[in-house]
Amino acid sequence: MKQDIFQAIADPTRRAILTLIAAQALTPTVLAEKFDMSRQAVSKHIKVLQECDLIRPEQSGREIHYHFNPKKMQEFDHWLAQFRRSWETQFNQLDQLLNVIKAQKK
Repeated sequence: MKQDIFQAIADPTRRAILTLIAAQALTPTVLAEKFDMSRQAVSKHIKVLQECDLIRPEQSGREIHYHFNPKKMQEFDHWLAQFRRSWETQFNQLDQLLNVIKAQKK
C-alpha cells in the first residue's frame, strides 16, 4: 500500500532523514548512526519515505544508498503554491491595513 506524502513528512524523524538525504546519498547504517534509534527503526522510516517516492534506492555493491527525489517534492511544492498565493495576498492586505492604522495614529 502506497503511503501518503503528508503522513510521511508529518513525522519529525522522517523530515530529518529527508534533510540528510537531500544533502547527500546515505546508507541506512549511516542514517542510523545519526539518530538515537535502532537501524531497524530507521529502516521503517526509510520504507515510508521510499513508498511515497520521496527517496529512491540505488544499489552500490553490497550497500544501498538512498537518494532524495526532488521531483516528488516539487509536486508537493506545486500543490502548496495554490495556498501560498492566497496567503501572500492576505498578508499583503494585512500589511496595507496596518500601514493605514499606523498612519492614522500619527
